[in-house]
Amino acid sequence: MTNSSRPRRPEVTTVEIIGGPEALTVGLSDYDARWPEIYRRHRRRILDALAGADVDVEHIGSTAVPGLAAKPIVDVVVAVPDITAEEDYLDGLLAAGYELRVREPGHRLVRTPARDVHVHVYERGDAAVHEYLLLRDHLRTHADDRALYESVKRDLIGRRWNDMNDYADAKSEVILAIKARARAARP
Repeated sequence: MTNSSRPRRPEVTTVEIIGGPEALTVGLSDYDARWPEIYRRHRRRILDALAGADVDVEHIGSTAVPGLAAKPIVDVVVAVPDITAEEDYLDGLLAAGYELRVREPGHRLVRTPARDVHVHVYERGDAAVHEYLLLRDHLRTHADDRALYESVKRDLIGRRWNDMNDYADAKSEVILAIKARARAARP
């Protein structure tokens, strides 16, 4: 448990992917200056849906990095006080029109029906949130690593992927290397 208080209930222990594996059907798009505005609209939608809840909302992923090609899916991370207290956040997100896609230990994923916005929910203090922000912030300021990451993504996107998660996993090696450089570059 990363939160200072006790969870309301035990956390899930299995991975539930609603709808099963999905083939990767979108390609990479050049950076689109509309992505930050899409994020801002969904940030407002999320905050409205969770009115009164103590949450943090950030734009993550490649669409959060100006100049970086990306799948045209805006990723948002929401940090909540207690991931096990789904009634505090999941009901509101579903009522706001998002659909549950993944429920797994420490993480929930909801998305728009059009699948163009993914909202990742973690507990505040979860290392995954820090890792997303570390990568995003480094890529925003380091053109060489941004170009390297884009090159790897372009190579991988040209392959056939029966499950979008396999494409994401294939990027792990370059992401780990970039994050290691990001840590080394911090003062």
